[in-house]
Amino acid sequence: MISWVVLIQEEKARKANHDTTRFLTSFALILLTAYSTNMSLEFAVQYPCVLRARYPEKHLREWGRLSNLHTILTTGDQSAPSADKLKWIEDAGAEIESLQTETAVCPNCPACLPPDTAGEGEAVGCLGRVNYPIEAQFEKFLADRVQLMLDTLDKADQPRLLHILVDRESPFDGEATKELRRVTTVGGLRFFELRLPIRLSREGSHLTTDNVFDLLAGFRSEDFEATSYTREFPLAATADYYDFLDLILRNDLTESEASRLHARSRNYYAQFLRLLSALERAEALDTRVLVD
Repeated sequence: MISWVVLIQEEKARKANHDTTRFLTSFALILLTAYSTNMSLEFAVQYPCVLRARYPEKHLREWGRLSNLHTILTTGDQSAPSADKLKWIEDAGAEIESLQTETAVCPNCPACLPPDTAGEGEAVGCLGRVNYPIEAQFEKFLADRVQLMLDTLDKADQPRLLHILVDRESPFDGEATKELRRVTTVGGLRFFELRLPIRLSREGSHLTTDNVFDLLAGFRSEDFEATSYTREFPLAATADYYDFLDLILRNDLTESEASRLHARSRNYYAQFLRLLSALERAEALDTRVLVD
């Protein structure tokens, strides 16, 4: 199995050999233009299921977007239906029927994620998404929880990812997120509500939430052309990512606190919980989580 040392060395080499920030920013702008207000961070548990025997990863990803957008337009959009919207729903009818028929196998698949964190219209069971922009309320929650881990956990009890994050030689330098934070399209779309990151203190005084979001973006994928996902959580890293997110999202969080977070951040908590479930499934199934 590839070790963390190798993963970090490879990520550093990629950053040295490629203009990663420019690549991520230009790719993000393409997505913003293509998907308008429905843009999201997408992820998938790559498991050799019946659907993947019939369709490539890119096709399943397109189905995920289609089902998500169709659900938003038909059940969650409160605005008056325009002629273009009605035409799109009508034109998508045949493909929606096809994907619903094909994904009927998903609930019985070991890679299928919990339905209670399915968000809006996740027809493909092993896929999920975190909708942009990242809300200020959730970013503040994330910063508070990382700071809490740094301040209260003994070094021996801290998750490995936290050690990597605070290491001054960490490849998660925050530069890619910093560039994304600056992006605003002509239509006013953004990746983050906050224009400036939140700075941590004490042991994390050299860090901001830009470093944390860089960490949560995983590692650059080498088979982007085959999968259409630019990033991944390799199998060697899934257990550590699970431990890190589990501590942030669930550890010592009361039911009332979780409820308030749901109410304030419009399901960001549930969407990141689905990512947590994806990491858990990937570790159990000896596979990786693709992310983009």
